[in-house]
Amino acid sequence: MAKIELIGLSKDELQKALTDIGEKPFRAKQLWQWLYYFGETDFEKMSNLSKALRQKLAENFTVTRPKIVAEQLSSDKTRKWLLEFADGQRVEMVYIPEDDRGAVCISTQVGCAVGCKFCHTGSQKLTRNLTAAEIVSQFMVARDTYGEWPSPTNEIRYLSNIVVMGMGEPLHNLQNTIKALNILTDGDGIAISRRRITMSTSGIAPNIVCALQETGVRLAISLHAPNNDLRSKIMPINDKYPLEEVLSACREYQKDDGSRYITFEYLMLDGINDSLECARELIALMKKYKLRASFNLIPFNPWPGCSFTPSSNGRVRAFAKELENAGFAAPVRVARGQDILAACGQLKSQKDKEK
Repeated sequence: MAKIELIGLSKDELQKALTDIGEKPFRAKQLWQWLYYFGETDFEKMSNLSKALRQKLAENFTVTRPKIVAEQLSSDKTRKWLLEFADGQRVEMVYIPEDDRGAVCISTQVGCAVGCKFCHTGSQKLTRNLTAAEIVSQFMVARDTYGEWPSPTNEIRYLSNIVVMGMGEPLHNLQNTIKALNILTDGDGIAISRRRITMSTSGIAPNIVCALQETGVRLAISLHAPNNDLRSKIMPINDKYPLEEVLSACREYQKDDGSRYITFEYLMLDGINDSLECARELIALMKKYKLRASFNLIPFNPWPGCSFTPSSNGRVRAFAKELENAGFAAPVRVARGQDILAACGQLKSQKDKEK
């Protein structure tokens, strides 16, 4: 009988796995802490478990990490990993540090089916969804690299935030993403605060409310255009889920909780979506749907073979000022990791890059 991988099991599933081999249910909490609080992969080092139990665990279960195929460190200290899973499929993951903390950008799919014209990942066809184990274990690799085990019990941690905006569309992998995020936020283990996790979606409208209600994490919408005609040209997914559906789902998400703010990601593309007219259309949309929102203006990060170019600094500043004058925060994101193709929209599995 094949061994069961423990990473990615929910608490209930872990408890069942242990009772199936004749162990008491309370052992699940002990094992959970070894896996997710201490980050231990070797059963022999789980010192508060009996030798007989450790042997039984080794006979029935595995605790694995993805293989690190390549690791790059940018001049600005951004770090990118190319990770390979058991079947040989690969994804990229990025850590973006600040002075005393930073965000780990994790992936949910190998490739992506959304096909945004400006996105490097979108030029790679979808291969498959990642499992909950494969999503969670990305963050665990980052913890391994930075030695952040056991889980810090205060707010001082270098790996302080998670952004689910790497390769793939998380809401096309709904159940595995929900399960993974609930493992990552569980207070007995990795314990990342739900308010420090942001899930970014291109706008899979039917899944937005469900995903946020079941995880409690923050929401970011990749908007990138103020009207359907323009958005469909650069984001084909808009033909299936037009702005009206996406923004209605956003309104539903905010309906019963005044603390829920939405970040709208907006990639600044020269001569495409960066006019003051576009800014004014965005303002009108927010007012029409009565959304509590801020904008994250993103300089375009070029990648080989893409025809888009970044907006000029002047146009970006004017666009931001227009939004700010209407009462919306509109910071301009500082591009990080460009020299290793680790910036927003640049991720792609290495095997596909080599073709």
